[in-house]
Amino acid sequence: MQKNRKLILGATLAALCIYTNIQATDSNLTPHPGNPLRKAVLDALRQEVKRIHGLDVVFFVRHLKVQDGWAWVQTLPQSTDGSNRYEDVSALLQLQEGTWTVVEIPCGEEENPDCLNGPEYFSRLQGRFPLSPTTIYPNCFTP
Repeated sequence: MQKNRKLILGATLAALCIYTNIQATDSNLTPHPGNPLRKAVLDALRQEVKRIHGLDVVFFVRHLKVQDGWAWVQTLPQSTDGSNRYEDVSALLQLQEGTWTVVEIPCGEEENPDCLNGPEYFSRLQGRFPLSPTTIYPNCFTP
């Protein structure tokens, strides 16, 4: 029972964090629509979605921050004509030899504590990619 409460609380806090971060982004780290940096990051993610799922998508961006050759993005993908909507896609990208590369796409299972909604996800992500700046992650992440 206690474990379930911790899991539910963690998932709730993660969801709240993601939601509130939509409202409060650091504009110095968030390239706006039309910015070539934004396009490059999203094009890299679009190519990865195409490779994995065979889908051509456009993204509604919920969170995008870029700093020091790293980017964290949370998106709501949809078909190019807008008629189909797909599961949320989040990713960590790194600029490698001048090209943005997806280095991790987290799983999105709500009840799996190792996935994006898990209470320790960003701490573990930071452990795997220690050079990624914590400022690109959602505001509620604290190392």
